[in-house]
Amino acid sequence: MSKWVEEEIETGLRVGYRLKKILDSSQSEFQTVDLVDLEPFGRTLMIDGLIQSTQCDEFVYHEALVHPALLAHPNPRSVYIGGGGEGSTAREVLRHKSVERCVMVDIDADVVTFCKDHLPENAAAFADPRLELIIDDAKAVLEKEQNGFDVIIMDLDDPLEGGPCYQLYTTEFYEMLRSKLNPGGIFVTQAGAAGIKQHRLVWSPINSTLRAVFPAVTAYKHAVYSFLDEWGWHMASDSAELVAPLTPAEVDARLKERLLGETTLLH
Repeated sequence: MSKWVEEEIETGLRVGYRLKKILDSSQSEFQTVDLVDLEPFGRTLMIDGLIQSTQCDEFVYHEALVHPALLAHPNPRSVYIGGGGEGSTAREVLRHKSVERCVMVDIDADVVTFCKDHLPENAAAFADPRLELIIDDAKAVLEKEQNGFDVIIMDLDDPLEGGPCYQLYTTEFYEMLRSKLNPGGIFVTQAGAAGIKQHRLVWSPINSTLRAVFPAVTAYKHAVYSFLDEWGWHMASDSAELVAPLTPAEVDARLKERLLGETTLLH
């Protein structure tokens, strides 16, 4: 008899995935983390029963989160990552030759250790001397940081009211974050489902909040197969020119000049 993992996408809509194998499970102070092999997606990281990333398409989410902002910046040397415990965001940041310092702050040490143990594609990132891994609250660490950053990335859970990440999507937080950007700096955040129905919940409200703080905000989205929807991100800056879309020729030229290795989504 086959076993299935069921995920609730929204009220009234549940989706089932055939479970091939449970690879490992762990319970941290904050959440439950499972690594499973799902038939449609391969090796899959799940947090509290929800798909976090999958072997078949995690590159879509992480390349879309990281590279538009770092390619838009003329010379990104210092990067701050809020969240990102699995290490994939840091992996993509550290592919940029110009990056000298990457600070990654995640509150859950157990999840970070779990991902270090089970995601070999991120081993080089965790071992990179440019990475400063801090187990703490991303907001508190950023508030205390004395040095500015060229790019700040927020790779956090959606801002569910009353949830642990809600305070990291507010006007007050974005005002503080803006003060931590170097001149010409760029901020980028994941912004949840951005499809025709779900965009009203998170993607659009985040855009409105950012526009109350930053003079220039650019929204973008891309289909993520394992999320069963389009997913959204927002870039923000004091300069409209910096967050304006690059031409395909500009993207190709900057990828060739700046990046170690090849991208899968951006090419």
